[in-house]
Amino acid sequence: MKRIALILVAAFAVAAQAFAQDWPAKPVKFIVPFPPGGSVDPLARLAGAKLGEALKQQFVVENRPGAGGSIGTGMAAKSPPDGYTFVFVFDSHGVNQALIRNLPFDTAKDLAPVMLVGRAPYAIATATAKPWKTFTDVVQASKAKPDSVSIGSIGNGTIGHLTLVMAQQMGGFKLIHAPFSGGGPMNQNILGGQIELGIGSVALLSPQVRGGKMRAVATTGEARASALPDVPTLIEQGFPGLTAFAWWGIFTPAGTPKPIIDRMHGELVKVFGQADVRKTLTEGMGMELIVSTPEALQQWTLGEMAKWGKVIQDNNIRTD
Repeated sequence: MKRIALILVAAFAVAAQAFAQDWPAKPVKFIVPFPPGGSVDPLARLAGAKLGEALKQQFVVENRPGAGGSIGTGMAAKSPPDGYTFVFVFDSHGVNQALIRNLPFDTAKDLAPVMLVGRAPYAIATATAKPWKTFTDVVQASKAKPDSVSIGSIGNGTIGHLTLVMAQQMGGFKLIHAPFSGGGPMNQNILGGQIELGIGSVALLSPQVRGGKMRAVATTGEARASALPDVPTLIEQGFPGLTAFAWWGIFTPAGTPKPIIDRMHGELVKVFGQADVRKTLTEGMGMELIVSTPEALQQWTLGEMAKWGKVIQDNNIRTD
């Protein structure tokens, strides 16, 4: 019986490997759980275009925004684990389990990790017509006239919002929080003057800053961001130890055959190794490329869930 079992296991492994070699035999779906215009959407479209060229198959991006990315991610988690659905997540993936009551999927168990693409510190920016040059100016303005300064994020309980919560606690000031469904809508409201500032990844805001439409007043890394070297960190402006990073990961439904995950991972490594892709992501979007193993993505996700889950719990932050 043991020999038969070993034979069956070996046969299954051979079949799975052959299946992976034939993949993709039809269009592959890339779910983006945010609207167009942020940082996740262009990343997925860039990867899809490059994979399409290499594998001679369509990679179709579907935007399914809402609830901090959990709606689209939930759709991916419930999709057939056949290697034809992947989801590009943002850092909100690491907080939704603690933030959203009755989340219809288990972040740690219902999705199989593929790759941590990269990370970037956050930036806080305002339209160039606004008066503030530093975050210290923003703090002083909010203390002089409480509840007068509004700041957007890509959603209640997202890491950008949680960073603001911690900054306000440390600095003894109060901002009006304006949550949006994604980076694109937030940018439009900053530029349109509906809100005074916004917090988003350096990848999201640095193109607006370099284009002269916005002015960055702070970043959230341990050191200054390479994309915004003249902008002081929150640490430099009186918030010791306060750091936060945006990050981008790729998952697929749990149960997807490992040979397919390995094949996709290998193809993605090739894509993110291309000079033009690296330039777009590092110089154009301010991203620090990581291009991790699936295992490293899972470890990173669990660490983020523990870190930010505590902030959510300590401050009783909810989306409902």
